[in-house]
Amino acid sequence: MLYQTINPYTEETLKTFDLHSDAQLASIVSKADTTYKKDWRKKTYAQRAAILHKAAELMRHNRDAFATPITVEMGKLFREAQAEVDLSADILDYYADNAEKFLAPVDLKIDDGKATIISQPIGIVFCIEPWNFPYYQLARVVGPNLMAGNVLIVKHAPGVPQCAVMFEDLLADAGAPEGTYSNVFITNEQSATVVADPRVRGVALTGSNARG
Repeated sequence: MLYQTINPYTEETLKTFDLHSDAQLASIVSKADTTYKKDWRKKTYAQRAAILHKAAELMRHNRDAFATPITVEMGKLFREAQAEVDLSADILDYYADNAEKFLAPVDLKIDDGKATIISQPIGIVFCIEPWNFPYYQLARVVGPNLMAGNVLIVKHAPGVPQCAVMFEDLLADAGAPEGTYSNVFITNEQSATVVADPRVRGVALTGSNARG
């Protein structure tokens, strides 16, 4: 499996990225687990929201810079790429503003006693994402999961590696601790290893039957 930027208009290979080794992948999973247990799950909603709001602000401020790799890598019209950047920023802001309300305890009406539904973080969520919306597909898992206190390891589509790296850098630039959001360039076989790891508590998948 190759992670490459191939211009869909010229069919020129512009950039190739190395796969993470098994050892590198193991280190990424360990770091994510440590960050979850010692840092991210302990942050308040306000602290998490500040980071997502900052990420949204950075996307809007650097709109064209974020839009460019979408067009270069998967051929989306530039104005549509710009619109995807705006939508992704809106999604991050939306969950930053509303997650605490969505995840608030809910009292159940029962005949005897008291029952309450509570929402708590679960740990690492592994995400396998497609090529067609390189940022939107990421924003829609980042917004709710990071606000809920989970951390993310993301395997993006092999055809949009620059978008994948840019989104990882975005979260770091917004102040997310290392291990909160980790991009990985790995094979399907390595993905199976991640899914089987007991520290990985959930999987988000958008893709083909083969990926499933």
